[in-house]
Formats: sequence, structure tokens, C-alpha cells
Amino acid sequence: MGLPVEVGGPGPGADISAIKTAYSRHIGRKILLVGVLLGLTGATALVATAVGAAGISVADVWRVILSHLGVPVTLESDLAETVVWEIRLPRILLATITGMSLAGAGAVMQGVLRNPLVSPYTMGLSSGAAFGAALAIVLGTGLVGGNYLDVSRWLIVTNAFIFGGLTTLLAFSLARFKGMAPETLVLGGVAIGYLFQAGVSLLKYISNNEALKELVVWLMGGFWGADWRTVALLTPVVLLCMAGLLLYAWDLNVLGVGEEVAASLGINVGRLRVYTLTLATLAAAATVAFTGIIGFICLVGPHICRMLVGSDNRFLIPCSCLMGAVLLLLADTLARTIIAPAEIPVGIITALMGSPFFIYLLIKKKRQWWG
Repeated sequence: MGLPVEVGGPGPGADISAIKTAYSRHIGRKILLVGVLLGLTGATALVATAVGAAGISVADVWRVILSHLGVPVTLESDLAETVVWEIRLPRILLATITGMSLAGAGAVMQGVLRNPLVSPYTMGLSSGAAFGAALAIVLGTGLVGGNYLDVSRWLIVTNAFIFGGLTTLLAFSLARFKGMAPETLVLGGVAIGYLFQAGVSLLKYISNNEALKELVVWLMGGFWGADWRTVALLTPVVLLCMAGLLLYAWDLNVLGVGEEVAASLGINVGRLRVYTLTLATLAAAATVAFTGIIGFICLVGPHICRMLVGSDNRFLIPCSCLMGAVLLLLADTLARTIIAPAEIPVGIITALMGSPFFIYLLIKKKRQWWG
């Protein structure tokens, strides 16, 4: 005798429909959050452009931008035109691009190496860039004399970029002996970073007073050299690197489950690590070469976004980029205004902002990370 069948009751189709509805709602919230962060980034940039030693309204900032986009508007004063377009806006855009590159690179490195403390700086990139800049500043000042940042700024940038990227390349070379193990990559980056730090200390020791001052200022990080040429150079580099990382968001999600699972699904884990870490390093090294050492953005931004959107890299990467931009814009605004008309190196502000948060994060997450 057959079992009774309930006609018209819920079946597998109804369950699948409910799952799809819940999934769509879940994804929709994440997309909305990314949209809110995008709007917040734009609003923060506008307000940051208006704030400074010379007070300018947000409306005037908007008029200046529209006038340069070809929209016929009436400008209130020539001062607003000069301050906004020639001085503040390039700096604001450089801070935005730098925050995007550092936080986006940090999120990817943490995911690829499955270590919440990994960043472009813990991988030794900052030490390599600092050594390159120090090499150019100390030896360049001794050779050509004068104000080095006016004479050979591009040599500093080039050296910092090359040596910053070289650190990751050397870490890759060391890791190849251990089959690209994440632990070897991290420890190799740390070891090479200490080697370059020793080189920086040596160059400080043999430098003259002028070169030492320039080097210390560069190591503190800042946007003093911001101009439209720098923005035009960095923007496509950073955006293309982040877009390239987003193409592998699904692979990064699978890698987060485990290397064995990723390999069983046909993902070449070693190649994925090389590709994503290369793009992340390129984006971070390019911006650090122009701005100097700006810490904690690459750690704090991704961790905040993990609390908001989880570890799905389709949303974590863009969310981290936008959060990094907002945090760095706020830090730079404080650096410019807290003792105006003088300013504090933005690297000091990011350390003061990031250290308490990161200590809190370490205490809160200790059991989860270390068991």
C-alpha cells in the first residue's frame, strides 16, 4: 500500500525558489553597501577639497569642477579656482587612488596567503621602497646638490617603485624552494624587509643633514608632491590592477576554502598566487613610490569591510578600495587642518588612527585566529 502524497504542498521547487530569494536579498544588501561607500567616497572627497587653511564652500568646489568639465557656470573668485584646481583637487585624487590601491592590495594579499596580518608592508614592500628612495636621496643629493625633490623627484619615484617590487620578487624566489607555501612567502618578505631596513639605516648614518631631512620626511608619507601628472599616471595603473584582481574573485573565494579544494576544482593555486600578488604589489608599489610610507590603511580597511560584507572577494575588493579611500581622505584632511597652516605627515595620522583599531581587532579576534 503506497504512502499518501500531499497534493499542492511545498516541494523541491518551492525550496529552491526560497533559496534564490534569500540569496538575491543577501547579494542586494552587499551591492547596496558598495553603492553607499561609493557615494560616501565622493562626498568625503568634495568636503575634503573644501576644507583647508583657505576656506572654500562645497558649492564653489563643485562650480570649479563643472567649469573644467565644460559646463557654463559663474565662479565666485579666482582664489577658489586656483586653490581647488591647482592645489587641493590633485591631492585629494591622489589620496583617493592611494587609499584604493593600499586597501585593495591588502585585502587580496590577506585572502591569497590566508593570513589576516599580511599587507604590502608586512611583505617588505615598504622597506624595499624606502631603501630605493633613500639610495636616490642620499647619493643624489651628494652628486647634484641643491633641493633634491626639485632636481630629481622622478629618480626617487623610480627607485622606490623598483625596489618595492623587487622585495616581492625576491620573496617569490625564496618561496619557490618550498613550493610557493604561504608561510614561506610571508617570512621571506619579512626577512628581506629587514635587510632593506638595515640598508636604510646605513644610508641615514652616512647622509648629510639636508639629505637626512628629506629622507625622514619621505619615510613619514604625504601628498606634498601631488599634481595632475601624477594623478594621470597612477589612476589607470591602480584601476587596471584592481579590475584584474576582480576577474579572479571567484578563484580567490575557492582558495579561501582550502588549497586542496581549489586544486580539485581545477585552479592552479601557484599561478593564482603569482598573478594576484604581482598585481597587488604593482598597485601598492606604484602609489608608495609617490607618497612615501603610509601604514595601516592596507590592514584596517579590509578588516572593516570583512565585518560589513564578509569574505566574498566580489564585494570585499571594491568595498576595501572605497573604505581605504575614505579613511585616507579623512586622515589627510586631519593632517592638513589640525595645525593649519602647517601640516602633519599623513603617515603619522594613519598610525594614530589605525593602531588603536588594530589592537582592538587583535584582542577581539585572538581566539578565532590563533585558537
